[in-house]
Amino acid sequence: MHDFEKLGAFYLGKRHDTEANQLTEELVLYDSRDLTTHAAIIGMTGSGKTGLGIGLLEEAALDHIPVIAIDPKGDMGNLLLTFPKLRPEDFRPWINERSALDKGQTPDEFAAAQAALWKKGLGDWGQSGERIARFRNSADLAIYTPGSNAGLPVSVLQSFAAPGAELLDDVDLYRERVQATATGILTLLGIDADPVTSREHILVSRLLDNAWRAGRDLDVPGLIRDIQDPPISQVGVMNLDAFFPARDRFALAMRLNNLLAAPGFEAWMQGTPLNAGKLLYTDAGKPRISVMSIAHLDDAQRMFFVSMLLNEIIAWMRAQPGTSSLRAILYMDEIFGFMPPVANPPSKALFLTLLKQARAYGLGLVLATQNPVDLDYKGLSNTGTWFIGRLQTERDKARVMEGLEGAGGGNFDRQVMERTIAGLGKRQFLLHNVHEDEAVVFGTRWVLSYLAGPLTRDHIRTLMSAARNKLAAMARAVSKPQRKPAAQKPALPPGIDEYFVASNAEDIVYHPRVIAGGEIVFANARYNVEAERRVMHVAEFEDGPVDVDWDNGEALSVDLDDLRQSGAAGAAYAECPAAASNAKTYASCGKNYKRWLRQNETVTLYRSKRFRLTSAADESEGEFRARLQDVASEKRDVAIARIRKRYATRLTTLENRLLRAEQTIAVQQEQSSKRKLDTVVSFGTAILGAVLGRKKLSSSTATKMGTAIRTASSARKEAADVERARQTAAKVRADIEALNNELEQEVAALDTAFDAQAEELRETVVRARSTDIHVAITGLAWLPYTPDDNGRLRPAW
Repeated sequence: MHDFEKLGAFYLGKRHDTEANQLTEELVLYDSRDLTTHAAIIGMTGSGKTGLGIGLLEEAALDHIPVIAIDPKGDMGNLLLTFPKLRPEDFRPWINERSALDKGQTPDEFAAAQAALWKKGLGDWGQSGERIARFRNSADLAIYTPGSNAGLPVSVLQSFAAPGAELLDDVDLYRERVQATATGILTLLGIDADPVTSREHILVSRLLDNAWRAGRDLDVPGLIRDIQDPPISQVGVMNLDAFFPARDRFALAMRLNNLLAAPGFEAWMQGTPLNAGKLLYTDAGKPRISVMSIAHLDDAQRMFFVSMLLNEIIAWMRAQPGTSSLRAILYMDEIFGFMPPVANPPSKALFLTLLKQARAYGLGLVLATQNPVDLDYKGLSNTGTWFIGRLQTERDKARVMEGLEGAGGGNFDRQVMERTIAGLGKRQFLLHNVHEDEAVVFGTRWVLSYLAGPLTRDHIRTLMSAARNKLAAMARAVSKPQRKPAAQKPALPPGIDEYFVASNAEDIVYHPRVIAGGEIVFANARYNVEAERRVMHVAEFEDGPVDVDWDNGEALSVDLDDLRQSGAAGAAYAECPAAASNAKTYASCGKNYKRWLRQNETVTLYRSKRFRLTSAADESEGEFRARLQDVASEKRDVAIARIRKRYATRLTTLENRLLRAEQTIAVQQEQSSKRKLDTVVSFGTAILGAVLGRKKLSSSTATKMGTAIRTASSARKEAADVERARQTAAKVRADIEALNNELEQEVAALDTAFDAQAEELRETVVRARSTDIHVAITGLAWLPYTPDDNGRLRPAW
């Protein structure tokens, strides 16, 4: 195993000797746990900043750490351009044909040259196609394109979901979420709204607060209706109409309605819901690298999306248990404009919240920029790691030094740092880590991903076509065949309870289904299970011997309190089958439903023998595997820290011996030099006395010669003492190196190569007792559907 193939250590590159101006063979490994105190990457265009960032995220994936990467420039999608076999035909679709022309090569020749270049580059850094394959297998990779269907679409505006109880209980954090959401919406409308003085901002904030405190999600149509007909009558001590007249509210509602009706805006309403947990892990619990590509958006849309995403990440973060290990990474490839030193866009307060609080939850932020002047360094004063590359202007250097000085503590030497930064070359970075004793200059390693440059929407569409088609097929599968609607609701005999599922859509067609729902209590002392589950299911009426088969039913994600007693005005209704008009149908359906729940609604527990952990009752297999990965990382970090602590005393003793040996060398060298000088003077005086006196050696001259000889003997002894001191220092250095090697071997021997996806889990199924199943409702449900552009019906709830 290579020295860098250790979980918990990110292989960044090799140390650069600044005096000799050459790359050494000393590996630069970064402790992943240090990233919980966040990192900043700063460097001008061409400094190698993108390569460093991509390499960092590759290492995270190899360490099973999930990532959300915000990509304003289009470079981070290169993470998906990974070709384990390194064949020219793999590179061919992604090369820059203009570059091939400039080199006088055909596209095929250029692709072959790029493949050869990548193979050689990887080999020079101790890597190969096998490491690329491990990277691809370690994480699921996807590119999301909010407001576009080029990549995977993200449903941002479909719902402003009410936050959980944890966020509601945190007054400051909840207020920030309300204000940031309101600011984002108004920014999308082109309204530069101050939270204190803008009546638009105050109104939207109050409407969000009113809905969320009631546990009600808002969507855009619902917000439009609330603006026109607010569920509040006062703002502060003022009457609502005096504060914001109805005519002006209508104008604001129209602006939001026009945005909703604009061509192409439906892309903001479609796709995967904006959910941080789903962006970080697949349903099976596999870590993900989710690249949020926003290069195609304008400035207002970017600010809106980033604010909504940060809100969601904060809500997810606050729901996690604390940890000292790195759980996930939030990466932003260019933070210019999102955390400026003077202005206060909605994203700034959210980034500052994350920088202050994310460490306790194991979320590490990596913020990159090529514009140091437009960055709030006070906000980054607690950032633990700085990667500094080539800088363009003296002003840039001064701003970076300001940030480094704020984060450097008492050991910061400004003059040394300035000289070091001034001498950096391409793909060279100064790594300043507050968790290490000294800064280091290093050259970045060769990345596993092919750096093709910014990806266009066509590139992204090609990369994500398979995943997009899969999602489209799933969406078609849930669409129901359209029945011929009737103008009015069919009349039903008395004794049949009817329920209507609420919808804000237009052109609604209601379809009849059997509905049943209730509560299940799972209690099992042996497995320490005590859980309640609310359930609700609907099923179509059958034409066979059984009126309703619950095996063909589906769960309805609607709360009992959200069911209505009447349908929407002007809606159409599908035909009602004969079984729906028979009251006895529902009685038998209720009994069958209870039996079906007993058999099918279960709690599956997952047990890890290795960690002696069992999943919680409401924890899916994917969530449990993700938790196991966190537990493994924590245990690994604790074990490594324990080993390092054990070696620290021995290392300190050796370092003190080395310091004394070096001090002895200095003293002995000084004494030896003085002895040599005394010997030369003594011999010189005696000989000169004999020669200049033009006489035979007198007794005094002989005495002087004897003294000179004794002085020479002492000089030889001092020289021998210097050599012995040097040998002692060399032995201590060898002992220190041996101790470090012993430490590294013990760390490497730890069983840290844990992959939660490969862990074998034992499953235990817990069923509820019949007496613990309560069926609260059984009746006829009218489900709202609405036609899409192709005439197919899709759910409208």
